[in-house]
Amino acid sequence: MASWVLSECGLRPLPRIYPQSRTGLTSKTTDLLKLRQPPVSKSYNLGSSVKVSSWSRQRNWALNVAVPVSVPVIEKGDKERESVKGVNEHEGELFDPSAPPPFKLADIRAAIPKHCWVKNPWRSMSYVVRDVAVVFGLAVTAAYFNNWVVWPLYWFAQGTMFWALFVLGHDCGHGSFSNNPKLNSVVGHLLHSAILVPYHGWRISHRTHHQNHGHVENDESWQPLSEKIYKSLDIVTRTLRFTLPFPMLAYPVYLWSRSPGKKGSHFHPDSDLFAPNERKYVITSTACWTAMAALVACLSFVMGPVQMLKLYGIPYWIFVMWLDLVTYLHHHGHDEKLPWYRGKEWSYLRGGLTTLDRDYGWINNIHHDIGTHVIHHLFPQIPHYHLVEATEAAKPVLGKYYREPKKSGPLPFYLLGTLLRSMRQDHYVSDDGDILYYQTDPKLYGPDKTE
Repeated sequence: MASWVLSECGLRPLPRIYPQSRTGLTSKTTDLLKLRQPPVSKSYNLGSSVKVSSWSRQRNWALNVAVPVSVPVIEKGDKERESVKGVNEHEGELFDPSAPPPFKLADIRAAIPKHCWVKNPWRSMSYVVRDVAVVFGLAVTAAYFNNWVVWPLYWFAQGTMFWALFVLGHDCGHGSFSNNPKLNSVVGHLLHSAILVPYHGWRISHRTHHQNHGHVENDESWQPLSEKIYKSLDIVTRTLRFTLPFPMLAYPVYLWSRSPGKKGSHFHPDSDLFAPNERKYVITSTACWTAMAALVACLSFVMGPVQMLKLYGIPYWIFVMWLDLVTYLHHHGHDEKLPWYRGKEWSYLRGGLTTLDRDYGWINNIHHDIGTHVIHHLFPQIPHYHLVEATEAAKPVLGKYYREPKKSGPLPFYLLGTLLRSMRQDHYVSDDGDILYYQTDPKLYGPDKTE
């Protein structure tokens, strides 16, 4: 327990004889000095690097006051510093998730065993063979029985397997599938085209997402709307964006037109998403996507549109919902609000530390442990079959910057509540400031639904 002494320079803590984390003040300190939580869109570090104003950037800062008779108590209820759940008190300590971490990216990398970086193309291909076999087996079984008891089970199972195929193609896009770019490209095109995803178009925009994760303007996937953009949306668009199930059906729209406030398409080689030397890749992927769309149309004539809808159409939309659910909740919906950044406050490490791991129960293995998202975001080169081990190895370094996911039952139904709460609360961020937290529009649903 840290002790405090009064010196000529003010109130200072005695040195500790064991390492002290940046998460800072002890419970006794909290009793003496009730620090207020930071306001939305401001940076106030409440750890050992104590900062009580946005202009104070010095790391070793002390309370420069004359020797007082008693320590003054800062009153609660200051309207200029509204409570933000991102700065939480846990076990008598204050932790600010927006504070620069006391470790570097190299420290995390050094903690991960070397074999976790090794890519085994044969092992990667074995997952492809497994998943493709399951996809065809499910389709044959459903078509054979062809009754309304089997179809709903088939739709959920096949939609989940389409999502698993996407994750393997996703590994190809990151280069974590193998060290062979041609193999990655061929497998990625086959897997993604089969579920109507333009492989290179998606790969390039997803690379942008990883390079800018946690950045309000530059991120590419589920980044927050600024207040200005949010208020520029018509009421219908605004309501649909935050009313289930519509956000969970957004992925095809995003592929065609991106997010509000951004222009371009994943299919057009001249889109703002792509550099001039990437246009040939986009044309290739768009041609593969078009060929698959044509095949689906032809099979609809051969098998009948209803049968094709049951075999492929509905599972496709289940896959879309999986994709939107997982990608959204890896960046939103934590019990305590997490920061987003812009300007000089953003860095690759700080942005990556705002991502979240999730537990999906039985689905973890099926969708290739994509729930181990923090380490994946920081080091996308690690193959999916090493992510769990790499995460466990990195936890001691990450400390409180890693948020242990809630354990799921066999199926992750609990995530629906998390999703609903986030949709009701996380609407936009301020146009000003470099450290921002989501704000709620009380008029969107009405006061009774946003509390």
